[in-house]
Amino acid sequence: MFKLILSIALLACLTLQASALPTITVKGSKFFADGKQFFLKGVAYQGTPDDPLVDTRQCQLDAKLMSSIGTNSIRVYHVDPFVSHDGCMSAFNDAGIYIWLDLDTFTTQIIQATPTWTKEQFGSFAKVMDAFHQYDNLGGFWIGNEIITSLGGSNAAPFIKAAVADIKAYENLKGYRAIPVGYSAADIAELRPMLQNYLACGSPESAIDFFGLNSYEWCGTATYETSGYGRLQAMALNYSLPIFFSETGCNVGGDRTFNDQRAIFGSEMIDTWSGSIIYEWVQETNDYGLVDYPNGQIYSGAPREIQPDFDNLKNVWKDTNPVGVEAGSYTPKFSLPTCPSATGGWTVDGDVPLPRLGSEVVKAVADGAQHGTQPSTPRPTPTSLSSIMVSTGMPTAPLFSACNPTADCSASDMTLGVWSSPVSVSVSQVTIPQVISQVTVSQVVSQVTLTQFSESSGVAVTPSALVPLSSGVELISPAGSISSSIDPKPTNKSGMFLPSHLFWCKYLPVDTTSESTPSLPPFSTHTPPGTGTAAPAATTTSSQSAGTALRAFNPGEWIKKNANPGVKSGLVVSIFLILGFLFISAAFL
Repeated sequence: MFKLILSIALLACLTLQASALPTITVKGSKFFADGKQFFLKGVAYQGTPDDPLVDTRQCQLDAKLMSSIGTNSIRVYHVDPFVSHDGCMSAFNDAGIYIWLDLDTFTTQIIQATPTWTKEQFGSFAKVMDAFHQYDNLGGFWIGNEIITSLGGSNAAPFIKAAVADIKAYENLKGYRAIPVGYSAADIAELRPMLQNYLACGSPESAIDFFGLNSYEWCGTATYETSGYGRLQAMALNYSLPIFFSETGCNVGGDRTFNDQRAIFGSEMIDTWSGSIIYEWVQETNDYGLVDYPNGQIYSGAPREIQPDFDNLKNVWKDTNPVGVEAGSYTPKFSLPTCPSATGGWTVDGDVPLPRLGSEVVKAVADGAQHGTQPSTPRPTPTSLSSIMVSTGMPTAPLFSACNPTADCSASDMTLGVWSSPVSVSVSQVTIPQVISQVTVSQVVSQVTLTQFSESSGVAVTPSALVPLSSGVELISPAGSISSSIDPKPTNKSGMFLPSHLFWCKYLPVDTTSESTPSLPPFSTHTPPGTGTAAPAATTTSSQSAGTALRAFNPGEWIKKNANPGVKSGLVVSIFLILGFLFISAAFL
């Protein structure tokens, strides 16, 4: 009987262990998972600057529908490293989905015009790595997204490699598993293949592990020959690292058929490319979404399929099932590329020295000297009932709303502390740099009246410049609702900026001694390192993705913990179930 019980217990434990996805590894130009070649069938999962990986129930709803069309990967652009992601990571793990995560934010990314790689940037990257390294379904990290967007912008390339080198050194020093680190590039024909080769050349410690390309060349009724994919294949042929489409899915020329997927997973490209990530999951004003949500919300409630795009992708992925090679029988046949010489719009000449921070800084950050500590002066709580927080960047503490950001909020919802609604101001009306400023407002019906203005260091805005914010907003009493006709989705894939958006946020007293009220994490209130004076709001070109577009939003504060059971508590529950099963089994034997 004891042997039987032991066998049952062992089987149960093995079942628990089997629930975790195998980690993604890189060998030569291929990805592998559990010895089998891995091809990405992914979707971009962001939509707003807020962290999409904190609401467990929402992740479960989205993961279930994603899984139904064959999704095995999602790309997430920005997260908050201060909060738990156990619930969402577990939800996507259970659905067989890997996460490919950007390490940077809008305030820490390397900027093409004035590239820097500082201790502050590195510390922020390290926080994200610390928060996610333990998840087996973390497919890889992005060191940057479309940093270089034009000819002559290659002066930023050594800073990208420096970031790769330091973050890999940090990973090794911390004893983390070898999580692949890659870069997502804008599709700029004049920089092919210099950028991809430069990022892969030289010492492996500073080279990326995979290369992603954001490309929207296959549109409408295009074919492999007419779309430009033939040229992309020629560019990638014999590349020594895994390469895949990190954004794709053109919506010009009628309904999206996703026939490019048949080429990517077909005989033309399958030996070279490792899959693709479709842009994007959630519907925005750029009309690239596969789903939308009830009442026009973003990431709230059961996702609803947008047809025919949703079924078109589902059917194409159903018909394309690449097999690939086994890791044990695969021998990489391509050597690392030679570092390109300066030519044309490419200005980096060979394997130039990198602006690395060095081992001492890496060790200091790993020891907690440069990150993981709270500032000596805590951020003051606004004294007025209402306030507007303005930022083009992403602070470390994104908005958490007790109810949905654009939904009506009841009095009971509001007692939890934060709710918000979008307020629109065009880029031409006000220039807001990548810093945070605050203006307090009085609470009136149908308009916002500016009553006070306090300026953070380096902020290049004035109260008069913010007056246009009064348009299109309704503020009602705390027991009332909030409404706005402004759509909080500021990007346009054609390369034009829609109006940037600001959010107003209501603060109510919070009991900081409550178990459900964690300490509030800080966020940056300074001009990005190395930029000198505050820079004007960014502009974009058609080569840039929605992931790089200007998004002004309210960072809010974390005033309530998500009730996410997560992986750890799920394991505890499973252990109790096993013990109960063993007890019952023993009683009958």
